[in-house]
Amino acid sequence: MEIKNLSKYSNAEKIVLAEQLWDSVSKKDLEISDDVKRELDVRIKNLEDGKTELYTWDEVKNHLKSIR
Repeated sequence: MEIKNLSKYSNAEKIVLAEQLWDSVSKKDLEISDDVKRELDVRIKNLEDGKTELYTWDEVKNHLKSIR
């Protein structure tokens, strides 16, 4: 799929278009495998139990810059 000439639209029009596209995707139509569901459940449980280390976006960016 190719979207042409987005530059002719204002930022406000682009935002409205993005919202309409997002709203057109029904959550019930999204398919997630059982493996992915299980992994997400594990991650949520780890987060709730305090077993997950969280990082700020700046920390992630700095780390990525340091490994280049």
